[in-house]
This record gives sequence, C-alpha cells and structure tokens, in this order.
Amino acid sequence: MQQIRLAQLEDLGKIVNIYNDSIPSRIATGDLQKITVESRLKWFQERDTDHYPIWVMENNYQVVAWISLQHFYGRPAYKSTAEVSLYIAEKCRRQGIGKKLLGYVIEETPKLGLINLLGFIFAHNQPSLNLFKKYHFQQWGYLPKVAQLDNIERDLIIMGLHLDYRKSKI
Repeated sequence: MQQIRLAQLEDLGKIVNIYNDSIPSRIATGDLQKITVESRLKWFQERDTDHYPIWVMENNYQVVAWISLQHFYGRPAYKSTAEVSLYIAEKCRRQGIGKKLLGYVIEETPKLGLINLLGFIFAHNQPSLNLFKKYHFQQWGYLPKVAQLDNIERDLIIMGLHLDYRKSKI
C-alpha cells in the first residue's frame, strides 16, 4: 500500500538516509559528503508547510521517497515560485514513484499559492530530466561547468513549469 503524506519530524532520519544514499552516484546532488540529521533539523523545523512542504511516500508504512518545495531565491517577488527536490530510496527506483510524487506536487501547487516550479538537475541526470519532461517542464536555463564532482566539471539544467491557474478559470 502506497501513500503520500506530509513529512513528520520522525521521518527526518529516513529523509536524510535516502538523501545520503544519492550522494555517491554524483548524479542527484551537489553534496559530496553525507549530511546528518542534526544538520537538517533547522531546515525541517523552519519549513513553511502552507507553501513549501515536504511530503514522503510510504510503501507498506515504510518511507521510500520524499519530495519537497522550497522558496526560490528568498525574496518576496519570487514567492509564487518554488524549487522541487525529489529523492527515492535506491531499492525503489524505476518503479514509478518519482512520477507519482511529481504528479502529486503539481496537483497540490494551486493550494499552495504557487505558479512556477523549478527543478535544478545535473545535465548528466537523464532519468530526472526525462521525468520532468514528462510533466511538461521545459529547459529554462543552462549553467555550463558550474559543479565539480570528483574533478569532473558538470553542467546544471534548470527545468521550469509555469502553471497559470488564473487563465484556466476563465
């Protein structure tokens, strides 16, 4: 049984573990060393869940993935834009979980007062690029050689989706 729900403080350990499992592949995050629960506690506690929540996906009551929204650029003019972060436990990848989570977030976007979603994705992360393209995200930016991963310069692609609900209500 799968369910998506808001993350609870008790989920933070699993959220951190899933994130840390993605670091060695050098495909999903710019972090090079594992993070700790303590280092993410403030990030979790200061979350504005009315606009920028964290959700987890449970499979048989076990957290197997998480997705979060965070304020883009930290200035008031950008409050309707959020950055999407999505991480899936290694053993659960390629099972449609990312598709379910991203689809869920897009459906929730109007309730959160958001119009734009952004994904910052390494250019060599083809699975994530394909996933975001399936949901009609477009390339809004390209930052060549901005990351150094094990002495390899990597490019970053900014994928964006504009959902103007005002137009759809007319």
